[in-house]
Amino acid sequence: MPPAGSTPIDAKMQTDAQPLVELENVARYFDVSPPWLNRVLERQRRQVLKAVDGVSFSIAKGETLGLVGESGCGKSTTGRCILRLIEPTAGEIWFEGRNVTALSPGTLRSLCRDMQIIFQDPFGSLDPRFRVEDVVSEPLIVHEKMPPAARRARTIELLRAVGLDESALRRYPHEFSGGQRQRIGIARALALKPKFIVADEPVSALDVSVGAQIVNLLSKLQKEFGLTYLFISHSMPVVRYLATRIAVMYRGKIVEVGDTEQITTRPREAYTRGLLEATPEVAVG
Repeated sequence: MPPAGSTPIDAKMQTDAQPLVELENVARYFDVSPPWLNRVLERQRRQVLKAVDGVSFSIAKGETLGLVGESGCGKSTTGRCILRLIEPTAGEIWFEGRNVTALSPGTLRSLCRDMQIIFQDPFGSLDPRFRVEDVVSEPLIVHEKMPPAARRARTIELLRAVGLDESALRRYPHEFSGGQRQRIGIARALALKPKFIVADEPVSALDVSVGAQIVNLLSKLQKEFGLTYLFISHSMPVVRYLATRIAVMYRGKIVEVGDTEQITTRPREAYTRGLLEATPEVAVG
Protein backbone atom coordinates (compact mmCIF):
# COMPACT_ATOMS: atom_id res chain seq x y z
CA MET A 1 0.00 0.00 0.00
CA PRO A 2 1.20 3.55 -0.67
CA PRO A 3 1.97 5.87 2.28
CA ALA A 4 -1.05 7.60 3.74
CA GLY A 5 -1.96 10.71 1.82
CA SER A 6 0.25 9.91 -1.19
CA THR A 7 -2.61 8.81 -3.47
CA PRO A 8 -6.41 8.90 -3.47
CA ILE A 9 -8.11 6.11 -1.56
CA ASP A 10 -9.33 4.41 -4.77
CA ALA A 11 -6.09 4.55 -6.77
CA LYS A 12 -2.55 3.30 -6.36
CA MET A 13 0.60 4.74 -7.91
CA GLN A 14 1.01 3.05 -11.29
CA THR A 15 4.36 1.36 -11.93
CA ASP A 16 5.64 -1.17 -14.43
CA ALA A 17 5.60 -3.78 -11.66
CA GLN A 18 1.99 -3.04 -10.68
CA PRO A 19 -0.05 -6.27 -10.51
CA LEU A 20 -3.20 -6.34 -12.62
CA VAL A 21 -5.13 -7.85 -9.69
CA GLU A 22 -4.19 -7.72 -6.02
CA LEU A 23 -5.95 -9.05 -2.94
CA GLU A 24 -5.04 -7.81 0.53
CA ASN A 25 -6.41 -9.72 3.54
CA VAL A 26 -9.72 -10.46 1.83
CA ALA A 27 -12.30 -12.24 3.95
CA ARG A 28 -15.83 -13.43 3.44
CA TYR A 29 -17.80 -14.71 6.42
CA PHE A 30 -21.27 -16.21 6.36
CA ASP A 31 -23.65 -16.24 9.31
CA VAL A 32 -24.79 -19.89 9.49
CA SER A 33 -26.80 -19.64 12.72
CA PRO A 34 -30.40 -20.88 12.44
CA PRO A 35 -32.67 -17.87 11.75
CA TRP A 36 -34.54 -18.28 15.03
CA LEU A 37 -31.25 -18.09 16.95
CA ASN A 38 -30.26 -14.83 15.27
CA ARG A 39 -33.05 -13.10 17.17
CA VAL A 40 -31.78 -14.18 20.58
CA LEU A 41 -28.00 -14.41 20.20
CA GLU A 42 -25.66 -11.47 20.34
CA ARG A 43 -23.76 -10.92 17.11
CA GLN A 44 -20.42 -12.05 18.56
CA ARG A 45 -21.93 -15.39 19.63
CA ARG A 46 -23.50 -16.32 16.30
CA GLN A 47 -22.16 -19.22 14.26
CA VAL A 48 -19.91 -17.90 11.48
CA LEU A 49 -18.48 -19.79 8.52
CA LYS A 50 -15.16 -18.28 7.46
CA ALA A 51 -15.34 -19.22 3.79
CA VAL A 52 -12.44 -16.88 2.92
CA ASP A 53 -10.17 -15.79 5.75
CA GLY A 54 -7.38 -13.25 5.21
CA VAL A 55 -6.49 -14.13 1.61
CA SER A 56 -3.72 -12.15 -0.10
CA PHE A 57 -2.15 -12.70 -3.52
CA SER A 58 -1.48 -10.83 -6.74
CA ILE A 59 -1.80 -11.63 -10.45
CA ALA A 60 0.48 -10.01 -13.02
CA LYS A 61 -0.79 -8.89 -16.39
CA GLY A 62 -0.80 -11.74 -18.90
CA GLU A 63 -0.25 -14.55 -16.41
CA THR A 64 -2.44 -17.37 -15.15
CA LEU A 65 -2.66 -17.89 -11.41
CA GLY A 66 -4.02 -21.33 -10.59
CA LEU A 67 -6.07 -21.41 -7.38
CA VAL A 68 -6.31 -25.02 -6.19
CA GLY A 69 -7.77 -26.83 -3.22
CA GLU A 70 -10.44 -29.32 -2.27
CA SER A 71 -14.14 -28.60 -2.67
CA GLY A 72 -15.47 -26.14 -0.10
CA CYS A 73 -12.12 -24.51 0.70
CA GLY A 74 -13.24 -21.06 -0.52
CA LYS A 75 -11.82 -20.94 -4.07
CA SER A 76 -15.02 -19.96 -5.88
CA THR A 77 -15.99 -17.50 -3.15
CA THR A 78 -12.61 -15.81 -3.59
CA GLY A 79 -13.14 -15.50 -7.35
CA ARG A 80 -16.61 -14.06 -6.90
CA CYS A 81 -15.34 -11.57 -4.31
CA ILE A 82 -12.83 -10.23 -6.85
CA LEU A 83 -15.70 -9.48 -9.25
CA ARG A 84 -17.95 -8.37 -6.36
CA LEU A 85 -20.54 -10.94 -7.29
CA ILE A 86 -20.18 -11.63 -3.56
CA GLU A 87 -19.33 -8.71 -1.30
CA PRO A 88 -16.21 -9.34 0.82
CA THR A 89 -16.59 -8.99 4.57
CA ALA A 90 -13.15 -7.40 4.93
CA GLY A 91 -9.97 -6.62 3.01
CA GLU A 92 -9.24 -4.81 -0.24
CA ILE A 93 -9.23 -5.88 -3.88
CA TRP A 94 -7.30 -3.82 -6.43
CA PHE A 95 -7.60 -3.92 -10.22
CA GLU A 96 -5.20 -1.83 -12.31
CA GLY A 97 -4.44 0.24 -9.23
CA ARG A 98 -8.10 0.93 -8.39
CA ASN A 99 -9.71 -0.25 -5.19
CA VAL A 100 -12.58 -2.41 -6.43
CA THR A 101 -14.04 -2.71 -2.94
CA ALA A 102 -14.46 1.08 -2.72
CA LEU A 103 -16.19 1.59 -6.08
CA SER A 104 -19.77 2.75 -6.39
CA PRO A 105 -22.24 0.45 -8.22
CA GLY A 106 -22.18 2.70 -11.27
CA THR A 107 -18.38 2.75 -11.51
CA LEU A 108 -18.23 -0.98 -10.83
CA ARG A 109 -20.63 -1.61 -13.70
CA SER A 110 -18.25 0.05 -16.14
CA LEU A 111 -15.39 -2.04 -14.74
CA CYS A 112 -17.33 -5.21 -15.58
CA ARG A 113 -16.15 -4.76 -19.17
CA ASP A 114 -12.61 -5.59 -18.06
CA MET A 115 -13.39 -8.42 -15.61
CA GLN A 116 -15.48 -11.43 -16.61
CA ILE A 117 -16.19 -14.97 -15.39
CA ILE A 118 -16.49 -18.43 -16.93
CA PHE A 119 -18.78 -20.55 -14.76
CA GLN A 120 -18.37 -24.17 -13.75
CA ASP A 121 -21.72 -25.41 -15.06
CA PRO A 122 -21.87 -24.89 -18.84
CA PHE A 123 -25.63 -25.49 -18.91
CA GLY A 124 -26.83 -23.78 -15.74
CA SER A 125 -24.99 -20.57 -16.65
CA LEU A 126 -26.82 -20.23 -19.99
CA ASP A 127 -30.45 -19.11 -20.14
CA PRO A 128 -32.30 -22.01 -21.82
CA ARG A 129 -34.90 -19.61 -23.23
CA PHE A 130 -32.31 -17.69 -25.25
CA ARG A 131 -30.81 -18.68 -28.55
CA VAL A 132 -27.03 -18.73 -28.72
CA GLU A 133 -26.96 -15.42 -30.59
CA ASP A 134 -28.86 -13.78 -27.72
CA VAL A 135 -26.66 -15.41 -25.05
CA VAL A 136 -23.37 -14.30 -26.60
CA SER A 137 -24.52 -10.85 -27.68
CA GLU A 138 -26.24 -9.91 -24.39
CA PRO A 139 -23.12 -8.14 -22.98
CA LEU A 140 -22.87 -6.16 -26.23
CA ILE A 141 -26.50 -5.06 -25.90
CA VAL A 142 -25.99 -3.98 -22.28
CA HIS A 143 -22.61 -2.26 -22.64
CA GLU A 144 -22.13 -1.35 -26.32
CA LYS A 145 -24.07 0.97 -28.62
CA MET A 146 -23.70 -1.23 -31.68
CA PRO A 147 -25.98 -1.57 -34.75
CA PRO A 148 -27.65 -5.00 -35.03
CA ALA A 149 -25.61 -5.99 -38.09
CA ALA A 150 -22.33 -5.13 -36.38
CA ARG A 151 -23.45 -6.93 -33.23
CA ARG A 152 -24.25 -10.09 -35.19
CA ALA A 153 -20.89 -9.92 -36.99
CA ARG A 154 -19.13 -9.60 -33.63
CA THR A 155 -21.11 -12.57 -32.27
CA ILE A 156 -20.10 -14.72 -35.23
CA GLU A 157 -16.48 -13.66 -34.73
CA LEU A 158 -16.65 -14.72 -31.08
CA LEU A 159 -18.18 -18.10 -31.91
CA ARG A 160 -15.46 -18.79 -34.44
CA ALA A 161 -12.81 -17.83 -31.90
CA VAL A 162 -14.03 -20.64 -29.62
CA GLY A 163 -14.36 -23.23 -32.35
CA LEU A 164 -18.05 -22.88 -33.30
CA ASP A 165 -19.58 -21.48 -36.47
CA GLU A 166 -22.47 -19.38 -37.70
CA SER A 167 -24.88 -22.33 -37.64
CA ALA A 168 -24.95 -22.08 -33.83
CA LEU A 169 -26.64 -18.66 -33.83
CA ARG A 170 -30.27 -19.78 -34.00
CA ARG A 171 -29.96 -22.86 -31.80
CA TYR A 172 -30.65 -23.21 -28.08
CA PRO A 173 -28.15 -24.30 -25.38
CA HIS A 174 -29.84 -27.69 -24.86
CA GLU A 175 -29.01 -28.62 -28.46
CA PHE A 176 -25.28 -28.64 -27.71
CA SER A 177 -22.94 -30.97 -25.82
CA GLY A 178 -21.41 -29.94 -22.51
CA GLY A 179 -18.12 -28.97 -24.11
CA GLN A 180 -19.88 -26.91 -26.79
CA ARG A 181 -21.96 -25.13 -24.14
CA GLN A 182 -18.78 -24.24 -22.27
CA ARG A 183 -17.40 -22.79 -25.52
CA ILE A 184 -20.53 -20.65 -25.75
CA GLY A 185 -19.95 -19.45 -22.19
CA ILE A 186 -16.36 -18.57 -23.06
CA ALA A 187 -17.52 -16.63 -26.14
CA ARG A 188 -19.89 -14.64 -23.94
CA ALA A 189 -17.09 -13.88 -21.48
CA LEU A 190 -14.93 -12.57 -24.34
CA ALA A 191 -17.64 -10.32 -25.82
CA LEU A 192 -16.46 -7.09 -24.16
CA LYS A 193 -12.75 -7.76 -24.72
CA PRO A 194 -11.93 -8.17 -21.02
CA LYS A 195 -8.45 -7.99 -19.56
CA PHE A 196 -9.09 -10.43 -16.71
CA ILE A 197 -11.17 -13.61 -16.50
CA VAL A 198 -12.05 -15.74 -13.50
CA ALA A 199 -12.32 -19.31 -14.83
CA ASP A 200 -14.26 -21.03 -12.05
CA GLU A 201 -13.66 -24.78 -12.42
CA PRO A 202 -14.52 -24.56 -16.14
CA VAL A 203 -13.69 -28.21 -16.91
CA SER A 204 -14.79 -30.04 -13.75
CA ALA A 205 -18.25 -30.85 -15.18
CA LEU A 206 -16.82 -32.20 -18.44
CA ASP A 207 -15.36 -35.51 -19.56
CA VAL A 208 -11.57 -35.63 -19.29
CA SER A 209 -10.97 -35.49 -23.06
CA VAL A 210 -13.45 -32.64 -23.55
CA GLY A 211 -12.01 -30.79 -20.58
CA ALA A 212 -8.54 -31.07 -22.10
CA GLN A 213 -9.85 -29.44 -25.28
CA ILE A 214 -11.29 -26.55 -23.25
CA VAL A 215 -8.00 -26.07 -21.37
CA ASN A 216 -6.14 -25.95 -24.68
CA LEU A 217 -8.69 -23.44 -25.99
CA LEU A 218 -8.19 -21.19 -22.96
CA SER A 219 -4.44 -21.31 -23.48
CA LYS A 220 -4.87 -20.39 -27.14
CA LEU A 221 -7.24 -17.51 -26.36
CA GLN A 222 -4.90 -16.13 -23.72
CA LYS A 223 -2.17 -15.76 -26.33
CA GLU A 224 -4.50 -14.31 -28.96
CA PHE A 225 -6.25 -11.77 -26.74
CA GLY A 226 -3.61 -11.03 -24.08
CA LEU A 227 -5.83 -12.33 -21.27
CA THR A 228 -5.04 -12.71 -17.59
CA TYR A 229 -6.64 -15.64 -15.77
CA LEU A 230 -7.49 -16.71 -12.27
CA PHE A 231 -7.98 -20.41 -13.00
CA ILE A 232 -9.85 -22.15 -10.18
CA SER A 233 -9.64 -25.93 -9.99
CA HIS A 234 -9.31 -28.90 -7.66
CA SER A 235 -7.14 -30.71 -10.24
CA MET A 236 -3.44 -30.03 -9.81
CA PRO A 237 -2.43 -31.64 -13.17
CA VAL A 238 -4.79 -29.35 -15.12
CA VAL A 239 -3.52 -26.28 -13.26
CA ARG A 240 0.07 -27.44 -13.78
CA TYR A 241 -0.44 -27.28 -17.55
CA LEU A 242 -2.09 -23.85 -17.70
CA ALA A 243 -0.83 -21.82 -14.75
CA THR A 244 2.21 -19.58 -14.47
CA ARG A 245 1.98 -19.68 -10.68
CA ILE A 246 -0.13 -21.67 -8.24
CA ALA A 247 -1.82 -20.67 -4.98
CA VAL A 248 -2.95 -23.52 -2.74
CA MET A 249 -6.02 -22.92 -0.58
CA TYR A 250 -7.17 -24.83 2.50
CA ARG A 251 -10.10 -23.98 4.79
CA GLY A 252 -10.37 -20.42 3.54
CA LYS A 253 -6.67 -19.58 3.73
CA ILE A 254 -3.79 -19.56 1.26
CA VAL A 255 -1.25 -22.07 2.57
CA GLU A 256 1.33 -21.90 -0.23
CA VAL A 257 2.04 -19.76 -3.32
CA GLY A 258 4.82 -20.22 -5.84
CA ASP A 259 5.89 -20.81 -9.40
CA THR A 260 4.25 -23.81 -11.03
CA GLU A 261 7.54 -25.71 -11.18
CA GLN A 262 8.24 -25.19 -7.49
CA ILE A 263 4.74 -26.03 -6.30
CA THR A 264 4.44 -29.21 -8.40
CA THR A 265 7.94 -30.59 -7.83
CA ARG A 266 9.11 -29.14 -4.48
CA PRO A 267 5.99 -28.29 -2.44
CA ARG A 268 6.63 -27.09 1.08
CA GLU A 269 3.28 -28.04 2.60
CA ALA A 270 1.99 -31.56 3.28
CA TYR A 271 -1.45 -30.51 2.05
CA THR A 272 0.01 -29.53 -1.33
CA ARG A 273 1.77 -32.87 -1.59
CA GLY A 274 -1.53 -34.58 -0.87
CA LEU A 275 -3.23 -32.70 -3.72
CA LEU A 276 -0.47 -33.76 -6.10
CA GLU A 277 -0.81 -37.39 -5.10
CA ALA A 278 -4.61 -37.41 -5.17
CA THR A 279 -5.15 -36.52 -8.83
CA PRO A 280 -3.94 -38.68 -11.74
CA GLU A 281 -2.09 -37.05 -14.62
CA VAL A 282 -4.29 -35.62 -17.36
CA ALA A 283 -2.98 -35.29 -20.92
CA VAL A 284 -3.82 -31.77 -22.10
CA GLY A 285 -0.94 -30.98 -24.38
